[in-house]
Amino acid sequence: MSITFNCALNTVSFGQVSSSLLREAYDRKLETLVAVIGDQLDMSSQKEDPFFQKWLEGAIKDFPSEHTKDKATFKLWHLNKDSLFLLGDNQLLMTFYELNSPTPVEINVAKQQPKLAFTSKYSQEVFSGSGVDSHYIPLFFDKQNFKVLDKTYHEDDRIVFNLGGKFEFRKHHGKILKAWAKKFGNDKKYALQCAVYNRFLSPEVNNKLVSDALDQIKYFNITFLPHMDANEMYNDYLNSASIIIGMSGGEGWGLPEFQSVALGKQGVILDAHGYQGWATSENSTLVSPTHKIDCVDNVFFKRGGETNQGQIFSWKEDDFISACEEAIKKVESNRVNEEGLKLQEKFKVSNSLDKILEVLGD
Repeated sequence: MSITFNCALNTVSFGQVSSSLLREAYDRKLETLVAVIGDQLDMSSQKEDPFFQKWLEGAIKDFPSEHTKDKATFKLWHLNKDSLFLLGDNQLLMTFYELNSPTPVEINVAKQQPKLAFTSKYSQEVFSGSGVDSHYIPLFFDKQNFKVLDKTYHEDDRIVFNLGGKFEFRKHHGKILKAWAKKFGNDKKYALQCAVYNRFLSPEVNNKLVSDALDQIKYFNITFLPHMDANEMYNDYLNSASIIIGMSGGEGWGLPEFQSVALGKQGVILDAHGYQGWATSENSTLVSPTHKIDCVDNVFFKRGGETNQGQIFSWKEDDFISACEEAIKKVESNRVNEEGLKLQEKFKVSNSLDKILEVLGD
């Protein structure tokens, strides 16, 4: 099959997923064209691969002269008005959705797609309630950029937690920090490493967010890391802890948390939304959500907008801390999460591309 990719190629999640799928297409020698969303190619977060780069540049160069509207097209993008513009009659839009109340714009955009897929069964069910048919296509372990490192990070037996993802209300970062600091703050047996810098906000706003979350108190065992430009550096960060915290109120998949558990780390994971695609009681310590709250932060989620309206899941602080304590016991028993490592084989990029090609071939 020949295929056109319409996607962003940048350093954020859309770009990372797109580049992995394109690498798989390259490995398979698929006849491929690429229309870059935003016309900006930024592969700086990944190791240089001159052969793949040359192939990719050729696929981008050939798009204007070779693409036709009957060619199978895969688009990875937001569910907004930009996705009303189709490149072909056989186009699959795969998107991430994190809330529970599709707006008229989102429903209309979804219904105008020849084919639609979500990376979360929860999102698929939410849109099904609005009369939208779609497919479920899970994401995958990025073996090109992430791997287990045989490296010692600490000489003592401290247990290190990681907290990732750009700082957002949706992800409950403030709530997580308050709860963790109350229980484990300034306890030398534990440490929390936070890679939560939000590049869409100023350094001053980033500093204020974490300072307010911790009530202006500084803890010697809680550190905040700068944005990591290279995947190799981020892989090192993921390897440096024993437990990943995934308590976001809404995710389409949860890439940092998933990659961490797949690297053999224990996970404290909310049993909801996109996390349920990969987190189980066998590979993670699950926390049951207790209720939903409106997702309004007046920055990324504003009441009354055309898109991104609805609620996220929330949870009890005591349940989160209990799960942290359970995960600590698991680490003390075995530093390697053997069940987590199995995710690498279960969720391969080849499986996701197979499903994409299957949907386009129907």
